[in-house]
Amino acid sequence: GAARSARAAMRGPPRAPAALWPLLLLLLLLPLPLRACPAACICTSDLLSCSRRALHRVPPALPRTATSLDLSHNALARLHDRWLAALPHLQALLIAHNHIQELSPHAFHNASRLRHLDLSSNRLLAVEAHYFEALVSLEELLLYNNRIKRVDENAFSKLSGLRKVYLSWNNLTAFPFRSVQGLGTDSLRTLDLSSNRLSSIPVEELAALPESIGNGLYLHNNPVRCSCQLYHMLRRWKQRGFSSVKDFFEEHTCRLADDVPRSLIKILKDGHMLENCPVGAQEVPPVPLPAMVGQPVLLACNTSRAPAATYMWISPRHESIRHPGNGDRSVELYRNGSLRIAAARPWHSGVYVGLAIHGPHNLSRLCEVNVTVHYPRPEGETFSTGLTTLLGCIVSLLLVLLYLYLTPCRCLRCCKKPAPPSPPQECSAQSSILSTTPPATDGPNRKVGANKHVAFLEPVRETQNGKVRLALGEDFPDAKHPKVLQLKSDSESISSVFSDTPIVS
Repeated sequence: GAARSARAAMRGPPRAPAALWPLLLLLLLLPLPLRACPAACICTSDLLSCSRRALHRVPPALPRTATSLDLSHNALARLHDRWLAALPHLQALLIAHNHIQELSPHAFHNASRLRHLDLSSNRLLAVEAHYFEALVSLEELLLYNNRIKRVDENAFSKLSGLRKVYLSWNNLTAFPFRSVQGLGTDSLRTLDLSSNRLSSIPVEELAALPESIGNGLYLHNNPVRCSCQLYHMLRRWKQRGFSSVKDFFEEHTCRLADDVPRSLIKILKDGHMLENCPVGAQEVPPVPLPAMVGQPVLLACNTSRAPAATYMWISPRHESIRHPGNGDRSVELYRNGSLRIAAARPWHSGVYVGLAIHGPHNLSRLCEVNVTVHYPRPEGETFSTGLTTLLGCIVSLLLVLLYLYLTPCRCLRCCKKPAPPSPPQECSAQSSILSTTPPATDGPNRKVGANKHVAFLEPVRETQNGKVRLALGEDFPDAKHPKVLQLKSDSESISSVFSDTPIVS
């Protein structure tokens, strides 16, 4: 037995069967165990779809092999820091149609391979500088249909490989075009800023960029201010066949006046008024013109540039006014281009645009006048009507409070003096008629009647000077009997007169 044990020790531990070696080698090559597919998702070899699952947070365990993750159409409101560290091979991330309002400082860290990011149809309010600075390989960024009002000028500064940016259908009033200069302009192909609220386009900044960028710069459906520079730039892009203008020819609009939101014209189709303006012309703000209600107002432009032209004005209500004026002649247009309002009214306020017509399709803008109609203030008036009314109400309230709380007697019943006792022979109609019970005790000058007489009252037959005529019973044949009660026709006896109840006297 000892010899057998010694020979076994010399041979070493038992060897594994040859069939188990491939399995052991596979376990050594995998540093981490494979994660199962989340219950709310669908997994394939490298695609992970968790769309339309009403998710309020990202599933905690995600397969490491995924290169595309779809979390769209859920209820995600926040993305935590470094949540993509478990997906080292991720290249496409779709988070559209969620409730995300802002991004944490490190939401996209550990995602250096990400090339496509879709954050459209969320609730983002701004694009901050730290949102995408870690996505150094990003090529396509979809941010359309959010609520973005501001884009930081350094938001795309570190994205040198960015090719397409979609920011349409937001609330942008301005865009930092200088930030585009820091990008690889040779690689940037699409910058979609359409359907926003851009009020102006800095043509000078765009002129510093390669002109080829205009092929993918979409600016249509914005209420930008009409300018000669913008018109010439878009017309040049159209001549070169840029798709941003050619495909959206009629959607490029501009406003003739800032204070008239509906004064939009199709700048490339109906913008003939900008044909003859010089390319380097500077835009002049509207000339303010205050006016009083009921007074005439005269609007005049410098017409020395077009002595042989006819003129037209566009009112704040988008009406075209030509010579001799409007229908009721409340506004007249003279042949020298001056516009006269006979009697100013509040609805005449707004920006009026003066145009010169050189031909059937050749118009040019001459000037803009901002008319503000005020009501005249009466002379000597130091306070406004509202303030005077308020002061009057306060004084009236104080007087009422003084009357209620500072009078000597708050209760009239307490202040009223007791009435003196009535004479023995007097009695009112109320006491004689309504009282049927004799007094309990006899007064010194008072006798208790032994005989009781009943008087019936008939309906009112005749009234004389407010006195009521009564019908007496048979026990009093003489109407002048001393025991007959003389009723007073005052307000206290009227209720007794119309009573059918016999009265005992």
